[in-house]
Amino acid sequence: MGRFHRHDDGTVHSHEHLSHDDGDHDHDHDHDHGDHSGYVTGSQRVEVLEHIFAENDTRADINRTAFESNGIRALNLMSSPGSGKTTVLAATLDELADDLAVGVIEGDIATDLDAAKLGGRGAQISLLNTNNGFGGECHLDAPMVNRALQGLDLRLLDLVIIENVGNLVCPAEFDVGEHAKAMVYSVTEGEDKPLKYPVMFRSVDIVLLNKIDLVPHLDADVDTYVSRVREVNPTATILPVSARTGEGMAAWFEWIRRFASATTTAL
Repeated sequence: MGRFHRHDDGTVHSHEHLSHDDGDHDHDHDHDHGDHSGYVTGSQRVEVLEHIFAENDTRADINRTAFESNGIRALNLMSSPGSGKTTVLAATLDELADDLAVGVIEGDIATDLDAAKLGGRGAQISLLNTNNGFGGECHLDAPMVNRALQGLDLRLLDLVIIENVGNLVCPAEFDVGEHAKAMVYSVTEGEDKPLKYPVMFRSVDIVLLNKIDLVPHLDADVDTYVSRVREVNPTATILPVSARTGEGMAAWFEWIRRFASATTTAL
């Protein structure tokens, strides 16, 4: 099956692994036996992938227009699995319930477990499962988000938060029509993640360094985590928080209120 990635500079990297049938396999192929990598790339494939990304970006512009024509700000919230992203979002909905009309696009490969956790908190919720029968997509793209928008009454909303699928790679590569990107990064993930997954950390406007209540129980130093993020993203806002205890969350609530009321993406 082919896989592809687009990097920050817009270039497309693609690869496709060629598998052989079980049993006999014929080595009498018309190719250079000096390369047994099993990968094939070519300009035609790159053109196809560029077209796919172009289609995504066109749909992202449509989503953004839909948000802006209804006076909505949209935030793409990303993280790895288990970072506490849904817990952060639940606390955020509780905080904003009396101030802002919030819609949530809840992206998950399967189940409605996270959507159920967010229910009853005053927000409109549109569940988006990416399970396609082949294991599910590891990210949300603009066409998926466009479909999920049909489950929200945009005329009534001030803010839409898109909770992306838990993954530190693919979600950062797809514009879904958001006005800003945020991520939740837990101290339990290790301080090396910004260096190992720089595209994700480089793409975001704000990083919530979550679960700082666990620092006394871990071999972790908050300043080291912050400095590692700074190595790949010198300008992002970094907020150490604990969604469980509430420590530091006031700064996040202030940030998102300013974001929701802004007329530009500058914060």
